Amino acid sequence: MRKWIAALLLLLVGTTLAACSATDKNSKMDMAILSTSLVTMAPTPTSTPARLPSFEDIIAISVGYNHTVGLKKDGTVVAVGDNSGGQCNVSGWTDIVAISAGYKNTVGLKKDGTVVTVGLNSSSQYDESDWTDIIAISGRGQTVGLKKDGTVVAMLGGDIYDFGQSAVSSWTDIVAISAGYNHIVGLKKDGTVVAVGDNRGGQCNVSGWTDIVAISTGEFHTVGLKKDGTVVATGGNDIFDFGQCDVSGWTDIIAISAGDHHTVGLKKDGTVVAAGQNDEGDCDVSDWVDIVAISAGYLNTVGLKKDGTVVAVGWNEFGQCDVFVLTDIG
Repeated sequence: MRKWIAALLLLLVGTTLAACSATDKNSKMDMAILSTSLVTMAPTPTSTPARLPSFEDIIAISVGYNHTVGLKKDGTVVAVGDNSGGQCNVSGWTDIVAISAGYKNTVGLKKDGTVVTVGLNSSSQYDESDWTDIIAISGRGQTVGLKKDGTVVAMLGGDIYDFGQSAVSSWTDIVAISAGYNHIVGLKKDGTVVAVGDNRGGQCNVSGWTDIVAISTGEFHTVGLKKDGTVVATGGNDIFDFGQCDVSGWTDIIAISAGDHHTVGLKKDGTVVAAGQNDEGDCDVSDWVDIVAISAGYLNTVGLKKDGTVVAVGWNEFGQCDVFVLTDIG
């Protein structure tokens, strides 16, 4: 039966080819019909690919686990990268003065001192709708807010994240905050530093620090910028050591950012230095110039240039490094 069907098909094909070659005119007509049929049979796209936001006129940047967020000078926000938790759904935000990108969430501080959030909310760590009088935010595994009176509020997740971080409610005289995945660090107005939470890597051993002007937390390490432009770091003990604390030789630093397992420093001449894990090129910043702000993430690093554009290096599986200035997109 199958042989008979195959023979019949071959006969039909042969007949069709013979008819097509009868005359040049008929051949062209038949080919046109065939071409039209192929076009008709082609699948029609069911949706238009999402358009990337344009990273221009940026005044602040923040890198989360697998997404990157930029604050524009008009108070709006753009984001690229992993959006599996809705962490990039920031297109409707307005009047934003500060941003912080977390694991699968993004937090924005509005100019009226309230906070907006988007992203995964499975453990309630991203519901800060009742916060007021906030002047700074930080969020990675938890979200922390600094109030204008120098006290601190925190929205923690379930028990899986509980390493005693709720102790921040007793802090006073705080001028800056930084939240790691499971630890929180605060800079006091006298230049000393306090920390609570997970200390498995030694990341909370900051009690002896003095003359600190800025702080930043990674997954298992904490970094402090001293007023003389040098940098101190703690953590990364034993299995958590990726070289992210090898910053003792840094000088002329004006800003710092701790990624998961690497550390980045901005020098006063606009160049950048980095130390730590570099599996995905996240520390390949030696050729950067004219940088005014930095942010280190999981396996990538982002820099803000003085012209308001953004550069990025490192892992880009989710498009978290696609921080382009788009033109001709109308």
